[in-house]
Amino acid sequence: MPATEITVTPAGKLAGKEMLIPTGQEGAYFAHIQDWLTAQLQAKKAVRDVSTQVLVKGIKQWAAYEEKSGSKKVRTIFKIT
Repeated sequence: MPATEITVTPAGKLAGKEMLIPTGQEGAYFAHIQDWLTAQLQAKKAVRDVSTQVLVKGIKQWAAYEEKSGSKKVRTIFKIT
């Protein structure tokens, strides 16, 4: 399952989940989402799957991951094609 990193902006809550809207900018492409996860684990970064907590408008399949960066949380969203 190929995955492309996408940039999103938050748009409030819908049905108890955070609604995200893609901005059209695409980032890195991975042959499989596991390639990105493996790189994060090798870099000793704790990554948590938060796909069930978000909705991405206009995309049927997505994966969302969250990691801590200092005192902030960084979300990485992928469009699965």
